[in-house]
Parts: sequence; C-alpha cells; structure tokens
Amino acid sequence: MAKHKIYTMSFAKVYPHYVTKAERKGRTKAEVDEIIRWLTGYSQEELEAQLEKETDFETFFAEAPDLNPSRDLIKGVICGVRVEDIEEPTMQEIRYMDKLIDELAKGKAMEKILRA
Repeated sequence: MAKHKIYTMSFAKVYPHYVTKAERKGRTKAEVDEIIRWLTGYSQEELEAQLEKETDFETFFAEAPDLNPSRDLIKGVICGVRVEDIEEPTMQEIRYMDKLIDELAKGKAMEKILRA
C-alpha cells in the first residue's frame, strides 16, 4: 500500500498554514510553536532547524526528540476521523498536531490544549 502523500510533504510548507489559522483567530505564532514543542520535544532552535531543512512530516515525527507521553489524552474528531482511533502511528501524530492547532484556533486555553 502506498504511503499517504502527507508523509512526504514538507512540514515547512504546512507550518505557515498552522500559524495563519491561529493568527486569524487572535492567537500567536509563539503559541503554535509552544504546542509543537510540547507535542514533539523539539527545542525552539531544533524546530526552526527542521523548518529550514524542509523536513517531511514522516521524518519530522521520526526524529522528534521526545514525543509527549500525555499526547494520548488528545481526543476528538479531525477531518471526520477520531484521532484516538487512528492506527497508523505517524498519521496519528500528524492528526494530534492538527487537533491541537484546531483547539488553539477555537480559543481553548493553553493549559487545556497542553493537557496540564
């Protein structure tokens, strides 16, 4: 079975869309970065390096220093699919990030988004 095309898509190409979605709703790039760092364990410098290298999504998550163990608390529907029911690990990580950015854009408090 062929890989989904999102796996080979550059994270750097999608990242501005995350920021735009958040900013349209009065949130900030810093909050988007905080969510991504919380989820993946990248430092700000490492995140910026991944963006600069135009790393694809599959590599971005494969190289993530420390995927947050609390990410399994992320529940809900994104793109019509329950994130907790996605069986393919990389796709689930991508959808976790989508869900967190969605929650940010919907005005949810950062403590709740970061499952504090």
